[in-house]
Amino acid sequence: MSIRRIGCSKTPGEGTTIRYDRRQEDQCQKLLAWSVLGLLLTILVAVLHLLYHQEFSETSIPNDCFAVAAATGETALPRQVCLTFDDGPSNHTQPILEILAREQVPATFFVCAQENNQEYLPLVRTIVQQGHQVAMHSASHRYARIYRSSEAFWQDIKELRQALEPYLALDTLTWLRFPGGSTNTVSHKYGGSGIMKELKAETEEKGWHWIDWNVCGEDATAAHPDAAQILRNIQEDAEGKSTCVVLLHDTKATAQTVEALPDIITWFREAGYTFCTVEQLAELQSAGE
Repeated sequence: MSIRRIGCSKTPGEGTTIRYDRRQEDQCQKLLAWSVLGLLLTILVAVLHLLYHQEFSETSIPNDCFAVAAATGETALPRQVCLTFDDGPSNHTQPILEILAREQVPATFFVCAQENNQEYLPLVRTIVQQGHQVAMHSASHRYARIYRSSEAFWQDIKELRQALEPYLALDTLTWLRFPGGSTNTVSHKYGGSGIMKELKAETEEKGWHWIDWNVCGEDATAAHPDAAQILRNIQEDAEGKSTCVVLLHDTKATAQTVEALPDIITWFREAGYTFCTVEQLAELQSAGE
């Protein structure tokens, strides 16, 4: 008696053919998926490329100091710092310039024309040639003399400009810093309580600009801080500020300022600041309004 098994029969090789077709189908699906992913990535790169060039064509400004970080929005301003040196030039001007040149950092020098720095005035030409800004401070820097009246102040500035004329174009001198700052009260003793308000208004009437500072190294105080303390003073004052105008001094008594300068530059650079002159800062702020 023969026994017949009941089931499905298949031709020889059929099972192999089915497994092959499934493997081929899987490979096709994977290939299709990768093709779609590649297409999407290509489109994404193209869109990002377009947006990048569109943004920078609208916001770019030739000077590197004016570069705006795209990630913060096209109207956002980067962190900026102006290193400013008052009362020079002096025997320390050249070392300061060498450090600035090595670090590729621009600065602003608010210069004087006192008796004790006459021999260094030719350095003003070097300051300009190296791309820094020269601005006005005072000829005499004597409060009793310059603040007794507005006429006395402008006579002092006239003398300063005359002293600087051999070394630069006078039409570039449109910025000044009042000795003691625009809010000093010492001037009241000589010219009355309204003298500074009067001088600020007259500066603007001339089409000129004045600026104070919001970070101070305190390097010209009676305490005579060393380089480490000057750096700490700046770090403390700069805390929380996105724009820093740093007051330093360029006199025969400020050797510690020269010593501190490389560390000051390094600290601001590592904190994400861009260096610029006072004039460049004003242009940047105007462009961002």
